[in-house]
Amino acid sequence: MVVLSRMFIAIVLLFASTLAFANSPININTADEQMLITLSGVGPAKAKAIVAYRDEHGAFKSVDELANVKGIGEKTVEHNRENMIVEEQKTK
Repeated sequence: MVVLSRMFIAIVLLFASTLAFANSPININTADEQMLITLSGVGPAKAKAIVAYRDEHGAFKSVDELANVKGIGEKTVEHNRENMIVEEQKTK
């Protein structure tokens, strides 16, 4: 019974954290793969491709530039437009 209670709590916490991310736009210049997969139509492979593109080409200048990533089309960008932002990374 204790194991089931802990599993239930873990599932509730995971669900709550997903909802918190869903309500906040994702900065595609700083998001890691785990954050990127919360976007509609973006799974682990596409999230990895986004990070690789960003590492190779530098920060995105606009959300539209995301369509340049292999596997990410304009439909995916349009569907997620309200959930993404582009902000510069803060330097130390």
